[in-house]
Amino acid sequence: MKTFKSLISLLLVLGFFDVSVAAQNPDQRATYIIHMAKSEMPASFEHHTHWYESSLKSVSDSAEILYTYDNVIHGFSTQLTREEAESLEQRPGILSVLPELKYELHTTRSPEFLGLDKSANLFPTSGSASEVIVGVLDTGVWPESKSFDDTGLGPVPSSWKGACETGTNFNASNCNRKLIGARYFARGYEATLGPIDESKESKSPRDDDGHGTHTASTAAGSVVEGASLFGYAAGTARGMATRARVAAYKVCWVGGCFSSDILAAIEQAIDDNVNVLSMSLGGGTSDYYKDSIAIGAFAAMEKGILVSCSAGNAGPSSYSLSNVAPWITTVGAGTLDRDFPAFVSLGNGQNYSGVSLYKGDGLPGKLLPFVYAGNASNATNGNLCMMDTLIPEKVAGKIVMCDRGVNARVQKGAVVKAAGGLGMVLANTEGNGEELVADAHLLPATAVGQKFGDAIKSYLVSDPKPTVTILFEGTKVGVEPSPVVAAFSSRGPNSITPELLKPDMIAPGVNILAGCFNIISGTSMSCPHVSGLAALLKAAHPEWSPAAIRSALMTTAYVSYKNGQKLQDIATGKASTPFDHGAGHVNPVSALNPGLVYDLTVDDYLGFLCALNYTASQINSLARRKFTCDASKRYSLADFNYPSFAVNIETAQSSSGSSVLKYTRSLTNVGPPGTYKVFITSSTGPGVKISVEPATLSFTQANEKKSYTVTFTVSSMPSNTNSFAHLEWSDGKYIVGSPIAISWN
Repeated sequence: MKTFKSLISLLLVLGFFDVSVAAQNPDQRATYIIHMAKSEMPASFEHHTHWYESSLKSVSDSAEILYTYDNVIHGFSTQLTREEAESLEQRPGILSVLPELKYELHTTRSPEFLGLDKSANLFPTSGSASEVIVGVLDTGVWPESKSFDDTGLGPVPSSWKGACETGTNFNASNCNRKLIGARYFARGYEATLGPIDESKESKSPRDDDGHGTHTASTAAGSVVEGASLFGYAAGTARGMATRARVAAYKVCWVGGCFSSDILAAIEQAIDDNVNVLSMSLGGGTSDYYKDSIAIGAFAAMEKGILVSCSAGNAGPSSYSLSNVAPWITTVGAGTLDRDFPAFVSLGNGQNYSGVSLYKGDGLPGKLLPFVYAGNASNATNGNLCMMDTLIPEKVAGKIVMCDRGVNARVQKGAVVKAAGGLGMVLANTEGNGEELVADAHLLPATAVGQKFGDAIKSYLVSDPKPTVTILFEGTKVGVEPSPVVAAFSSRGPNSITPELLKPDMIAPGVNILAGCFNIISGTSMSCPHVSGLAALLKAAHPEWSPAAIRSALMTTAYVSYKNGQKLQDIATGKASTPFDHGAGHVNPVSALNPGLVYDLTVDDYLGFLCALNYTASQINSLARRKFTCDASKRYSLADFNYPSFAVNIETAQSSSGSSVLKYTRSLTNVGPPGTYKVFITSSTGPGVKISVEPATLSFTQANEKKSYTVTFTVSSMPSNTNSFAHLEWSDGKYIVGSPIAISWN
């Protein structure tokens, strides 16, 4: 085959990868990749997958499509004999039929997507990197996971003061030079709900849920080759900081995570000398002095520990954020460039894309009867496929369409299966919009967005004998655009302090494969990405404060794709805003050398509390000290040295004439000497003028500080209550960016 031979020769010459192609007996089947000219698809086919199937059947009655590709290539993979492959290559619309190449995938997508695979040499690989300790407050840890293999690591850091506690199914030997500590905290939990039932969960650091293992390994898991979930997302799993050490603090149990246990764990983690604390948990919002996580995080910050927390999964609603204290790094969620497509193919020829991680016996190779769950139930909520709501006689042998909501997504499939259904189409409702989360379903199933769900329901209503099948297409990478802000990711504005822009940034949080070797979505997953990246920066710059590390991650985050288009919000299909993505999507390679940082000290945070008009008692509750705000000093939230700007304008103030607001910031040079110029991009309209003084900052030495003032002159209120801008300082090499959100109240 001409294209096959020429490609192999080219790859071997270029040395792109180790290639092995097994010698093939003429009658033996081998896997081939078929590249199709999609534009040449005959009009008689409703969807390109049907064309692919027809082309394949023209040369083989028994061959089946393994995967269908759309973005990386147009085509599919299948197993053919050599004669069948040569025959297929002669068919119309076939560009090439190439033997599969055997090579090693180097990563699951998040390290590669973040650029860590190509820039690993820029980060410390030994020494300081293995001295950094990441503490994870979660559901514990499964120590047998290969993500905690300590091969190649030196002795436990001498700074470590922690321990490996024993308990149910856990002993001291479960820890090693990677998982250097494990503790559990259950007194608050037991005080409220009674003794832990050790027949159902381990009263020890052991993770019976999987969530804690997932987050810990995402942050700092070792390299694990051959990782996948049922063959999906195959590659080499690794944490962000592969040489950092892990300390697990179990604070979450079947009945929840209790604040007394959380505070005790943070207390212990401080004593144990962790460098980074990762907490993928949260709840409602309250004043900082009432918030146990904020209180514990303040103490950690004082000890130089960066605290990273999830922003919450209450999006896309506004004001839905958790963990918004300025001494906490608040992380929202974005997507990777990887997807798990599974198409809904209707009897009318229409096809709708969904996602699935189902990996079991396939559906029969024909269209099957299709029914809406609401029409196969006597319950008022039958459309949700809750336990014991489906009528078996109306479901048996059919694919059932269920609506998302209330009960777990996978449980809905179990309900369908128990009633005799053969498969499930899970449709988002208005609350979930177009957000798609892939699940390892218990029967052939796929999830579709609200728009496609509504279209499929229309078909179910209009066709007297609706039919359907589901086409599973495996793993697809190179999905564009990516990242996009996840619909579930909680959004600003900040309901506690509107003058503080949150979230701080977004990171990968959708369909993440990690150490429990399950694929999970949520800001619980994006948080440990940033925790691990913070560990990398701490290793490279051990002298940096938590604020400096957060600043480096924020000011180097990106808000546009390579084509110049703005980051998208999957919930709206439009450009996302700083209330959605904060400073933008993390870019760890740039964060390693940010040029300038916005630093903060403990005194700055105390001044922040004074600007909130906290009483001495309230400050004491939070900061554990007797501190009285200086009555002669002007404390202003506008001058709090945060890497972002949240400008709040009273409507009455702007409508009564021109108003002027000034915000002051200070930058610290952490790079070489240089002269930085300021650039403003704004979509605020003519009613808001933004100016910066001075417009140039010159730095001659390391750690030199320079201040500037941003002036917002407001002459009229725009049509929208929120508008946005972006401020950048650049010396031609480094770009130090800050988001600006302007709100009219």
